[in-house]
Amino acid sequence: MGNGGRGGLRPGKGKADDGVAATPTAVSDSCQYRCIECNQEAKELYRDYNHGVLKITICKSCQKPVDKYIEYDPVIILINAILCKAQAYRHILYNTKINIHGKLCMFCLLCEAYLRWWQLQDSNQNTAPDDLIRYAKEWDFYRMFAIASLEQAAFFIGIFTFLWAEQPLTSKKKPNFILLLKALLLSSYGKLLLIPAVIWEHDYTPLCLKLIKVFVLTSNFQAIRVTLNINRKLSLLAILSGFLLESTMVYIFQRMEWDVGSDCAIYKSQDF
Repeated sequence: MGNGGRGGLRPGKGKADDGVAATPTAVSDSCQYRCIECNQEAKELYRDYNHGVLKITICKSCQKPVDKYIEYDPVIILINAILCKAQAYRHILYNTKINIHGKLCMFCLLCEAYLRWWQLQDSNQNTAPDDLIRYAKEWDFYRMFAIASLEQAAFFIGIFTFLWAEQPLTSKKKPNFILLLKALLLSSYGKLLLIPAVIWEHDYTPLCLKLIKVFVLTSNFQAIRVTLNINRKLSLLAILSGFLLESTMVYIFQRMEWDVGSDCAIYKSQDF
C-alpha cells in the first residue's frame, strides 16, 4: 500500500549544492504533503544534499519528522496500516502517489463475488444438462458481482450522505470527497482475505468472514477520520450510516427472494 525505503524518497525532494542548505523544488512550493503526526501541511518531506546525504524535514508545528515512513520498508508500512495507525494512513494517502484505487476495488469485488458464488454453488444441487448448468453458474457469478457492487455503493452513499449533512459541523472548509472515496477504496483491502478464508475452509470459516468484515469497517473508520480530520464519534456515525444503508439494501434483496450467496451474518438469506 505504501512505498518506503530509499525508493520511496522521491516525493517532496529538495536539492542542495556543495553542502549548502537545500531549497524545496518548485513542485513543493504548494503545500501538497502532510505531517503524519499533526496533519499540518508541509512543502517537502526531506532535503537531498550532495553525496546522497538526506535530511528529513521537521514539522514546524509539532517539531517531529514530517514523514518518518519515507525511510521505512514497505512491509513495515503495510504492517502499520494493518494495525490502523493514523500515521501510516496519512503517509499512504497524502505523501505517496498511489493510483490503484480502481483496480483494487474491482479485485475486491471479484473476491467477494467469487466467495458468494462459491457458497451458492456449494449449496445447490442441479440435475439439469451440463450446458444449462454451465450457463446458470456463469450467470450466478455475474449476479453476485452486481449484488456486491450495489451493496458497496450503498455503503459509500450512506457515508457520504451523512458527512454531507454534517458538513457545517465537521469543518469550515469543504471536505475533499474525492480523496475520501480513494481512501475508502484503499482501506477496503481487507476483502482480499476472503479468498484465503475460502481456500483454507474449516469449521471456523463463518467466524473468519465476520472478523474480516469487522476489520474492513475498522479500516474504513480510520480512513474517514484521517482524511477529513474529524473526531472518532463522527467517523463512527458515518460508518454506521453506511452500514445501515447497506443492510437495508440486503433486506430488500431478501424480500425479493434473491439469494445473496453468503453465510456472513449481514448477508445471510432468511425466510420471510
